[in-house]
Amino acid sequence: QVHLVESGGGLVQPGGSLRLSCTASAPFNNYAMAWFRQAPGKEREFVAAISWSGSITEYQESVKGRFTISKGNAKNTDYLQMNRLKPEDTAVYYCAAATAIIGGTTSKFDDYDYWGQGTQVTVSS
Repeated sequence: QVHLVESGGGLVQPGGSLRLSCTASAPFNNYAMAWFRQAPGKEREFVAAISWSGSITEYQESVKGRFTISKGNAKNTDYLQMNRLKPEDTAVYYCAAATAIIGGTTSKFDDYDYWGQGTQVTVSS
């Protein structure tokens, strides 16, 4: 069982920055972690993923160059640094863990078996 806790959402103006955090508690390690987001009336979509070691990352095309996913000193924590935010980035952001993905990443929704409660990110002037 993996328990995920997110923090760091909020309201920011277009062009601003936010950093999301996700801490996972689990009796094991070496699994992929990722961020997904869901805007009102839309399906949940992949944003970014990182391998357990932090050496492999993967991004949705629309956030490349603006968002950075990284690991903390403790491997069970990851961060999503979001820069140059746009109104279309507004969504609930979810942290997720894919316990069957060992040593790599995945962008597939169905590969993620544990989810956080979500944190709201609103980009508006």
